[in-house]
Amino acid sequence: MPIKILPDTIASQIAAGEVVDRPASVVKELLENAIDAGASQIEIEIQQAGRRLIQVTDDGSGIPADEVRLAVCRHATSKLSSAEDLFNIQTLGFRGEALASIGSVSRLTMITNTHENPIGAKLAVEGGESAGISTIAAAAGTRVSVEDLFFNLPARLKFLKSDTTENRHITGLVTRYALAYPHIRWSVTQDEKPIFQTTGSGERFEILQALFGPTEAGKLMPVSFEERHLKLEGFISSLSLTRSNRKDITVFVNGRWVQDPMLTSAVIRAYNTMLMVGRYPVAVLFINIPPELVDVNVHPAKAEVRFRDQDAVFSGVQRAIRRGLLAFTPIPDLNATRLWGRSVAETEEGQAWQQGNFNVAAGQSDAAGGGEFGTGSELETAQPQPSLPGSHLPLLRLVGQVASTYLIAEGPDGLYLIDQHAAHERVLFDQLMAQFNAKSIPSQALLDPVVIELTPEKAGILEQQLAALISLGFEIEPFGPNAFVIRSIPIVVDRSDPRLAVEAVVTAFEEDETPLMAEVEARVAARVCKRMAVKAGQILSEAEQRNLLLNLESSQSPRTCPHGRPTMIHLSVNLLERQFGRTGAI
Repeated sequence: MPIKILPDTIASQIAAGEVVDRPASVVKELLENAIDAGASQIEIEIQQAGRRLIQVTDDGSGIPADEVRLAVCRHATSKLSSAEDLFNIQTLGFRGEALASIGSVSRLTMITNTHENPIGAKLAVEGGESAGISTIAAAAGTRVSVEDLFFNLPARLKFLKSDTTENRHITGLVTRYALAYPHIRWSVTQDEKPIFQTTGSGERFEILQALFGPTEAGKLMPVSFEERHLKLEGFISSLSLTRSNRKDITVFVNGRWVQDPMLTSAVIRAYNTMLMVGRYPVAVLFINIPPELVDVNVHPAKAEVRFRDQDAVFSGVQRAIRRGLLAFTPIPDLNATRLWGRSVAETEEGQAWQQGNFNVAAGQSDAAGGGEFGTGSELETAQPQPSLPGSHLPLLRLVGQVASTYLIAEGPDGLYLIDQHAAHERVLFDQLMAQFNAKSIPSQALLDPVVIELTPEKAGILEQQLAALISLGFEIEPFGPNAFVIRSIPIVVDRSDPRLAVEAVVTAFEEDETPLMAEVEARVAARVCKRMAVKAGQILSEAEQRNLLLNLESSQSPRTCPHGRPTMIHLSVNLLERQFGRTGAI
């Protein structure tokens, strides 16, 4: 195939693919233009998740009529005049590609006016081809309407996610920019329903509540730090507020939302040794650094940055967060627990425990002798006890409860230490799924219906999963903007707060937006049961303990909870005899 120059339309669509990959990208480019224009109010209207319409209206400086046509041309900008300006960028936009890229893959209409002119200008662009400019009565500011996004790129249109997911990306984007610019009055409407709005009072905590909810926002701690050229402020989570992924670590650099692995890593490192493995903090940070020390001209989407002194920024962010944590949270003494005059971590049994060498009832054991305690200061190496035969539990005799967390039971082959929370999860899950498969889930109507209020993002997730919850015995209805009313719950889980179950479902699908459809009900059920199961530290009556054991014995998978965590540890008779020196091993 001979080499040839691509037509302008194809070249524009290729360039647009780097800037506009989903409706949220369009919203980002338009709201950044509005912020650069000095807007004090920004209104965003969305229809059909942005496929049908994205409209952004601001009261900024507007565009003079004689420059409107230039505004939708590629590489046309008022924010740069020389190559040196690239190293002193103080605006969010600077490439001059946003409007041209959006216009090449949609039907774009722009109405704009400056504060000095009584008459505004209107320009339409369709698939990269612009029509003439007409005059129109318009208030000062700019309104950009983007209709039929990707109408000329059906392949790109097919790659968009569900309306709920796309709306969630848009809402998450706007709420984060609202945090960075709290003095602006923001308003978001989706399919003619108000989703998010602020007063423009400048109070960030008001927006934090909309982004995370009142409860979680109350667990965020303010942080402020200044060192040489680096200034940082924002909010970090206490140790009681964590996530299973990093998506709620939000970082702004000079007012620009960036996804920078180095900065994210600095936040996580600041929490080192303070959070469980696999848990991540929540953070909203605003970093200010002289423009000449940061390069934002890395990618057309402007979501990546590079620092002249990356190590200094990394260590500064880490120190700022660590100091904030030390100010609010005492650090536990890891060497407080000692055994035979040595810390647990220094002993062989401590290492065996950390390495998971104890024989779990699922039948997994590691190195020989893992977890066996000898007498005196030295430990005797012994052979691992055999794994349990079969998949079912033998008949167990209840002995009692330890630390209000574990049940002790005796079986024909030794002792069983049972985690009451994990075991109850398994029992509830088996019962709920058995009723679901039989298409007969009895429900209990609540005497007082429970109203739950969610953030805009989470409300969209719950709407998408309402059918799964209803199929599992819940009765939930919309109850105003971002609110729902719970009228009944499955009898299996009728002893707990239904709000917790619904919030757990939302969190599960927030972390994984694309589960297999065949797994939706099972995932919902697993999350509900995890939240509704008895907790560690909860005292159970003897009857409740016996009932839990009986139900666990009848389970088809009694040795793990629905999420795969072991429900029990087995201590064989042989192991006990070795510990007491009855077999000559000691």
